[in-house]
Amino acid sequence: MTDPSPWLVLAGLGAFHGINPAMGWLFAVALGFNRDSRRVVWLSLIPIAAGHAFSIAVVLAAVLALGTVLDRRLLDMSAGIVLLGWAFYYALYGHRHRVRVGMRTGMGGLALWSFMMATGHGAGLMLVPVLIPLCLSASPAPELVSAGSLSISLAAVAVHTGAMLAVTAAIAGVVYEWLGLGFLRRGWINLDLIWVAALAATGLLLIF
Repeated sequence: MTDPSPWLVLAGLGAFHGINPAMGWLFAVALGFNRDSRRVVWLSLIPIAAGHAFSIAVVLAAVLALGTVLDRRLLDMSAGIVLLGWAFYYALYGHRHRVRVGMRTGMGGLALWSFMMATGHGAGLMLVPVLIPLCLSASPAPELVSAGSLSISLAAVAVHTGAMLAVTAAIAGVVYEWLGLGFLRRGWINLDLIWVAALAATGLLLIF
């Protein structure tokens, strides 16, 4: 808990997710323009963050569960193989499986969309290299809870989601108030390619 680097990584990845238009700010701005309401833009950020946080929490729960029965090295290798497989799948088929949600969706539909998008991107998987050493000690399984893994895990989700929400809100506000969506037609960084490379590199790092 005294080493700030894992928390900075969690926040940095959250910021990266916030920059990615596919993770929420583009939908929030589009809803605001569609309904001609600034309030809708800001309200949409709540279910977007909630869905993202739940997706991260599901992965974290799986990591904690596996950490009680698997050796740390085996857990690292297993996570690395999953990350490599996800990177390969996403590179080939990720663009074909976009979650379709219309402009008439409510807050519940928006939260579900955010959960599916974060899960489909493998957002939680990218956090595994940080979550394993941060949330799992070398203690036997019965001592995991007493070691504070649950509170650390909740803090990890909060830090990551908070950074994601802050960046998403900042970009959504700037685009809605000043830029508009026209700038996307003039060019945008292909964040999907960066994401695939990051997934694969993280997978290799865990394996080797």
